[in-house]
Amino acid sequence: MGRRKSREFAIQILYQIEINKSDAEHALQTFWENYHYPDDIKEFTNHLVKGTSEHKNQIDQMIVKTAKNWSFNRITPVDRNILREAIFEMFYCPDIPYKVTLNEAIELGKKFGSEKSGAFINGVLDNVLDQHSDIKKQVS
Repeated sequence: MGRRKSREFAIQILYQIEINKSDAEHALQTFWENYHYPDDIKEFTNHLVKGTSEHKNQIDQMIVKTAKNWSFNRITPVDRNILREAIFEMFYCPDIPYKVTLNEAIELGKKFGSEKSGAFINGVLDNVLDQHSDIKKQVS
């Protein structure tokens, strides 16, 4: 279960934040009032949601620059939040290998997105890594 479940919860909470225009703290509090999971799952989920929310503007700029032929608003909210969470992991969680983050994001896209989400997410994240490897070194 572990980190995969945390990532799934994080995507659901980030989606809720975007759709309801709420803040991370409120969304997390509401979520955990309704779901009871071990502390390690809560801690990693909270880390992903808070970190992604905190760096959202910078992350969104990366997506805009690298999602060629896609306007930001055309990206579905599910795919957009999977991309946000994955980019947060790649740039701000140096203990997680890129390949793990990439594979997990693709799987999340297949589970929560459309039939094309996995390939789309893979392409955007590959471009982010190619175009922003210098930033990764700076924040690590």
